[in-house]
Amino acid sequence: MGVINVTRDSFSGDGVGGDSNLALDRALQFQDWGADIVDVGGMSTRPPSVYPGVEPVSVMDEISRVVPVVEVLASTLTIPVSVDTYRASVAREALGAGAAMVNDVWGLTGDPDMVGLVADTQIPVILMHNQRHTGYEDLVPEVIRALHGMIDAAVETGVARENIIVDPGMGFGKTADHNLEILRRLDEFSELERPILVGMSRKSTIGLVLDLPVGERVEGTSATVALSIAGGADIVRVHDVKQMVRVARMSDAIVRGWRDS
Repeated sequence: MGVINVTRDSFSGDGVGGDSNLALDRALQFQDWGADIVDVGGMSTRPPSVYPGVEPVSVMDEISRVVPVVEVLASTLTIPVSVDTYRASVAREALGAGAAMVNDVWGLTGDPDMVGLVADTQIPVILMHNQRHTGYEDLVPEVIRALHGMIDAAVETGVARENIIVDPGMGFGKTADHNLEILRRLDEFSELERPILVGMSRKSTIGLVLDLPVGERVEGTSATVALSIAGGADIVRVHDVKQMVRVARMSDAIVRGWRDS
């Protein structure tokens, strides 16, 4: 999954603002390099605990950023477009513009209307674990239990279980040590019996471990991608698509097998 940030304040420094042409050029590159999905987000989801002063944009601003880009991408690409939002009104407009799935950083709990929208449209949805603090008694079982709860609540509302993807939420309500522990124990998330997405690309944990700025975290990201796949991840959400497609394909060949076609 390649990231298209239609923002000016992306933590990763790769936001394209409202430039649909630039977003399309980048998405076409991602597709050519081997991305399977592009994920369009119009609001920074940087945790305030890590990035003080982060404020959400208005719903109308988010719609005005996301929808034109989704429309251009969905009408041009041959791979699906995902919308990264927790707001039902934004998701509804993006789906109308051609988005094929929703990536919700609050796991359908941030907006009471989102779960109904996902159930009604029967689209794939990514449920990410998130919380507003970093306090845990037993990290991995607590995150798994919370994801179980999100899945059950979504299914009870009419979301098809087969449409659900789970994301442990690296960096959201978690410290660097928490992120590393989840990655180390990712195989335990298989009990959820749903595809797993991991998004560690360029994140502050890599910067802390390697003492490197955002623009120099490609090798650290590569390690997290390879080990995520070894731990059972089915999707990796990344900024450096060209390099990470190669890392993912090599890792996948080792973990899942490969033959020369």
